[in-house]
Order: sequence, then C-alpha cells, then structure tokens
Amino acid sequence: MNVAQAVGIALARFGVRKAFGVVGSGNFHVTNGLIQGGAEFVAARHEGGATTMADAYARCSGEVAAVSVHQGCGLGNATTGIGEAAKSRTPLIIVTGEATDPLSNFHIDQDALARSVGASSILVRSAKTALADVRRAFTQARRDRRTVLLRLPLDVQAEPFEESLLDGLAAIEPLVQPRAAEAEVKALASVLQRAERPVFLCGRGSRAARQELVALADRCGALLAEGAVAKGLFTGEPWAIGVSGGFSSPLTTELIQGADVVVGWGSALNDWTTAHGRLLSPETSLVQVDLESAALGRNRPVDLGVVGDVGGTALAVAELVEVHNGYRSDELKSRIAREIRWRDNEYDDAGSAEVIDPRTLSVALDELIPANRVVGVDSGNFMGYPTMYLDVPDENGFCFTQAFQSIGLGLATAIGAALAHPDRFPVAACGDGGFLMSIAELETVVRLKLPMLIVVYNDHAYGAEVYFFEPGGHPADTVTFPDTDLAAIARGYGCDALTVRAKEDLDEVATRVAAGLDRPLVVDAKIAGFSAWWLQAAMTHH
Repeated sequence: MNVAQAVGIALARFGVRKAFGVVGSGNFHVTNGLIQGGAEFVAARHEGGATTMADAYARCSGEVAAVSVHQGCGLGNATTGIGEAAKSRTPLIIVTGEATDPLSNFHIDQDALARSVGASSILVRSAKTALADVRRAFTQARRDRRTVLLRLPLDVQAEPFEESLLDGLAAIEPLVQPRAAEAEVKALASVLQRAERPVFLCGRGSRAARQELVALADRCGALLAEGAVAKGLFTGEPWAIGVSGGFSSPLTTELIQGADVVVGWGSALNDWTTAHGRLLSPETSLVQVDLESAALGRNRPVDLGVVGDVGGTALAVAELVEVHNGYRSDELKSRIAREIRWRDNEYDDAGSAEVIDPRTLSVALDELIPANRVVGVDSGNFMGYPTMYLDVPDENGFCFTQAFQSIGLGLATAIGAALAHPDRFPVAACGDGGFLMSIAELETVVRLKLPMLIVVYNDHAYGAEVYFFEPGGHPADTVTFPDTDLAAIARGYGCDALTVRAKEDLDEVATRVAAGLDRPLVVDAKIAGFSAWWLQAAMTHH
C-alpha cells in the first residue's frame, strides 16, 4: 500500500461518507483509497462542479464531505467552489496531488491559492506523519467548520505505507460546543425580559437549534426571522416572518425595522442579512450570539455579544425569562398569515404571449412541486424569485451557495443537496447564464438518475448587469445574447425538456411531476426581463 491509498482509507474511516471529484493521475490512488475505505465517490464533469456538490452535500447532511482533484490545473478549476465553501465555513476537505518541482507543468503554489480564497492548507509530509496530518485536516474541518486543502506531494504519495497502521482507526466524534458564560446568559435574559418588540434573526449557526429558539421566542414574545442560508428553519411556526435581508417581503421589513431588540443567533449579521443595515433602526438594540468571539461585531457594532452554542445558550436563557407577549398580538398574527409571503403581495403581471413573468412562474412552480422538496438556487437577477416564492419543509430543504456571489453553482448545488436527501424531490433553479456555464453537469444528473426538476429562468442575458447598467444609458451588448433553445440542448444530454412561455405551458410540467419523473426534466422558461426588487440595493453596494 502507498501513502495516497492510505490517506483515502483514513479519511473514510474518520467520517467521510461521500466524496466528489474529477480523477486524474495525481489523485487516482487517493480516490480509490476513499472508495476502499467505504466512502461513496461521485464523479463530476468539472472540478468546480464537484466542489460545489460536496459543499452542498456537507451543508444539507451535516457531515464532513471530501473532494478529490488533480494537482495544479484540477485544483485551479475547483477554486471558485473552494472559495464559496470557505466563505460559508463549510466543513469540507479538498484532497489534491501536489507537484513540488517548479519545472512541472502542474506546479503552482497550492498553499497560497487555498489561503487566498479563505481555505486552510495542510501538507501530508511523509509516510510517518500521514495519519496525523489527515487527522488534523479532518478535525479542523469538523471542529472549526473550515474548508481544508489536504495536499499530497507526488513523491510522498508513492512512499510505501504499513497497512497495519490503519487498524483501529474510527470515526472522529464532534466536540461538545462551549456554553455561554453565566454572566452573558443573564445579560441576554435581562435584555429579552425588557424587550417589547424582540426579533430573532437566525443564521447558519442556528440550523440545529430550532426547538430551543422557538421555546425561547415563545417565552419572550419574539418573532422568528431567518437568514437566507437558514431558510425553512421555522416553517410552520405562526410567528415566523421569513427571510431577513434584501429578499425580505414588505411586512418582514416593517417588522424587523420596528423591533426594539434584534438578536442574531449564529448569524454574521452581514450586509445581505441586514439589507446593508437598512433593516436595523438606530434605536434597535443589537445582540449577537456566536461560537467565536472574533465574529462578534465583525460586520455591525453590537450592544451585547455572547460567545456560546446557539441551542445551549437559548436553553439557558429561557430558564431565566418570564413569559410575556413581547411583539406578539392576535392582530399581528393575522397579518403575518395574510401578508408575510411575497406571493401574497399583488403585482402587475409583466408576461406576454412570448414570455412569462418570473413571479407567476415561481408561484405556479410552488404549487406543482411536491412539498417534500430540496431546492438549490443559482445566482443572478432571477434568484430572489425561487428563493422567496418556493416554500421548503425545513432548513435542509434549501441550499444557497451565494457567499462568493458566483453564477454557475446552482446545478451542482442541487445535485449535492439531492444526494444528501434522496427521499426528497430535487429542484434546481438557474439563470440561463449560470446554467450554460455549468451545463456539463447535466450529464452527471442523468448518470446519477436523479429525478430532478431543473428550471432555467431564461432572459438570454446576464440580467443583473443589464437591468442595473442599461437604465443609466450604458450599452449592454456585452451581456445580452441570442435566445438559445436550452430544451433541445438538454435533450441531447438525455434529459426530458419543455419550453415554457406562459402559465398554461406549465400544465405539462405539472402532469409529468405528478406522474413521477424517471429522468431529469429541464424547463426552459422564457421570462420577462426586468430588474428584481432586491437588485438596486445589492448592486449599489457591490
């Protein structure tokens, strides 16, 4: 056995159950080691797609996932996906070969590349240190929620490895997260006891703490808002007010702006979640609860910072808070039920005989897609419509790879999310630009036999740029394209496909979905082009 094979086996035994990648000569043996160790390997058609699939899988499963790529060019292709995962604090291990000879065509400074996009980097130094190096990478990914590049120099890969050293390797258990200090718990309880209009703004770090947060909110009368990355966390709760940030509905915006206390639970409170600060009035007291002290106040000054696990902190605070109504009233409960969703707000339909309004499209999709769904969304002018008009059953029903703001990740996102939840109906929502950028992964969807609905919001343009710059008199020739028959292309990959120009065209989509898909169905939806409601603020602060 060589070191490369041993590294793959060790990763699987430490806890990697699913790995993704594109195999070349430099990662051939480590990939086979992963499989030999018991991990399932998913071959993608591009390293960027493989990395985003792994990122989405890790987010939706709660597991540490792995990516296997060739050194140099393969790692370069994966860079955007690595940046997205690193900025999202996804527990992910990227395993790559490494050419140490500067004259090699494959040589790049891989350590510097990883660090430049926010990932950490660990080198497998020798056969003697290999298991310790791998353990360190896995532990760092899980404990610190980091994306880790594990580098395997080609000469080290080839070193012989004593197979018996793998005996006894077992899964590494997650560490118990720290509880908040008693003084901070008391301080937060005091703030919530006095609050008249409290709002909980819950981010990625809250995804495992629904029960504790709902219980505390019920005691202090708080409303429950979600960051986009935690969409679905409070599905079904009568006091849930939807996604906070640039996607917020008018009522969500009104209620957060009217809060006297906002508590960010496991949320970075960044510009997107706070709509560049517009959702927080100057009179609002801001509290932030996070596992890391360095996160407190990083994006917004806070009046109180609490270091601790979200669930444990909420549980401890609830013991000290006496029950009161806070923000809640029968009148407000009724308003939330009537107005909180975007689809409950009237709009002037911009559709015609040739194109469908993206809002009308999204409302219809929400009605025809099975409720037990998992949705992955790409980036672009269109993205607010599937994000806000498609309901999801819980926080694991929505995957939002937007931390790097790259288009082209949506299809791979949906693949990874679908593999994490094979019991759910998978949906990919993409713009035409991002879809064409990632179209090679259609073959992956077909090969994996995923019964996925892939909806392309097609305005044959890079819409965000068109609708932001063109009104100012700037030419948009560089970001507009001839309309493309995406349905015909999709059929060439082995998908079923339909073109939609009007709401009536969705009847066939509904019929096929209701009957059960036996292969991916691509819907080329020709949409009316106009600026989305969230675009102006987003691009102004770009």
